[in-house]
Amino acid sequence: MNFERLPFATIDHLRPITQGHQEVVFCPGKTVGQVVAIAERLEAAGGSFLATRADADHANALAARFRRAEVNALGRTVFLPPEPEPPPTGRGTVLICTAGTSDLPVAEEAAVSARALKNRVERLTDVGVAGIHRLLTQTDVLRSAGVIIVVAGMEGALPSVVGGLVKVPVIAVPTSVGYGASFGGLAALLAMLNSCASGVTVVNIDNGFGAAAAASRINHS
Repeated sequence: MNFERLPFATIDHLRPITQGHQEVVFCPGKTVGQVVAIAERLEAAGGSFLATRADADHANALAARFRRAEVNALGRTVFLPPEPEPPPTGRGTVLICTAGTSDLPVAEEAAVSARALKNRVERLTDVGVAGIHRLLTQTDVLRSAGVIIVVAGMEGALPSVVGGLVKVPVIAVPTSVGYGASFGGLAALLAMLNSCASGVTVVNIDNGFGAAAAASRINHS
């Protein structure tokens, strides 16, 4: 069965063939009942599911329905891994690098998503440019990664620094963290788009999942 039609959704079971991974449930705008019903169909077809941007009601309902589901409250994700969970199939490690602790919600969305997309994931936290020596002591970790996702708010400078230190792909995620002049992440977004470090790729503000999807395609190519 390629498609499964519900009154409120058409579930695409072709995604593993067309995009390399199962369809992912984006929770905002969906009722709890709709999210659970979609997750049930995905679990029945593939033994797993990933739900992103889940609020407390979504997460509690999914955890009650699926006892093995892993709720990441910080990243607002709910992941039901396959049983048994297969080893990662990506070529290298996807390193999630965060500028500050306030960027962790977006970074955790990226980390859980990258794992769900069958990648080995590592984290490097709170190494922003305000204390750049914290980053410079981790160059071996940076250079051993296959792909690096850099999550930063405020002025968004960290991806440029990382991009100047490594030869692997760098995916920058601007976050909406910052004071008034950050304009909800727009300042970080524009800074990342104007990076003088060559080869830095930028996704939308707070889009941890999008960064993970891009990193996974690179890591599996």
